[in-house]
Amino acid sequence: MPHEGRRQRKLSRTTRTHRSSGLRPADAIAPRYCALILLAAFASLRWAELAALTSRDIDLDACTVRVTRQINYLRGGGHSFGPPKSRAGRRVVSFPELIAGDLRRHLDALGAADALVFTSPDGAPMRHSNFYRRAWMPALAAVGLPSVHFHDLRHTGHQFSADAGASLRELMEYMGHDSARAALIYLHTSAERQRAIADQVGKNAKAALGRHKRSGTRMARKAKGHHDQTYRSLRDGH
Repeated sequence: MPHEGRRQRKLSRTTRTHRSSGLRPADAIAPRYCALILLAAFASLRWAELAALTSRDIDLDACTVRVTRQINYLRGGGHSFGPPKSRAGRRVVSFPELIAGDLRRHLDALGAADALVFTSPDGAPMRHSNFYRRAWMPALAAVGLPSVHFHDLRHTGHQFSADAGASLRELMEYMGHDSARAALIYLHTSAERQRAIADQVGKNAKAALGRHKRSGTRMARKAKGHHDQTYRSLRDGH
């Protein structure tokens, strides 16, 4: 499908950008948003899911985050909380222990167990437009990545999981998708990984062929020596 092909190429560019730049915005953004970036990338959560998390949803011992709701922005201002965008969106996502320390420091500063994990500086629920203008864009400019969108962190997390060997079903659960279509994109866009796999297959085959060739040569030499000895014995009348 032409549209699907364009989307795959777009995601390939996105993941290449993040693999080469790492999570540099987390180093430049205001400290209160560092954990937001890390969780967005390593748990691949949507903005609306991140903005609705409470501290009860994050289990630092198990390194999991529970997604049960999302924030909805109302016309004219205000907000409400409701279920995720699909039934598969209600899930428990594991994140690497690598970011547990950052999340712990962030949660320790919250106090209340039912407090929103991520808020604006005045304690209100976060709005994407305000965060993008006041925090995200300045952080990108500081690290020289002006064209990266916050949602690209979710794409990057998906690709990290695909590159680590996640199956189609595991990716679907991780992403919170009912359909396999979106998950397949990440399984098919890792050109760099496919190249690395192909190169390794070639190296393994070359090594195996080398061992076989050396073994065959030794066997041929041994057989030739035995044949020569037999010939000499017959010639000398032994």
